[in-house]
Amino acid sequence: MSYEIEVDNIKCGGCAGTIVKRLGELEGVAAVDVNVEQGIVRIDGDESARAVVSALLATLGYPESGSTRGIASAKAKAKSFVSCAVGRFADNSADS
Repeated sequence: MSYEIEVDNIKCGGCAGTIVKRLGELEGVAAVDVNVEQGIVRIDGDESARAVVSALLATLGYPESGSTRGIASAKAKAKSFVSCAVGRFADNSADS
């Protein structure tokens, strides 16, 4: 079974790389695909894990669209910059 979650703050392949890596480590997630342009994360796996997936996305700085406002939104953006940088570093390390 697959489902999609629309999230905020995805800006590049580094963001997508972090999301794919971290969600792929979760039990109940078979595969992850990220559409950077649309801000959509597609998860192949058990939909009963959706709450855990959504919580991890928020922890990484990619909360479900419309779920954060004000200070929480600013904190999510800051977290997403870190996650993005980590994803970019991992992508560059793999190329070496």
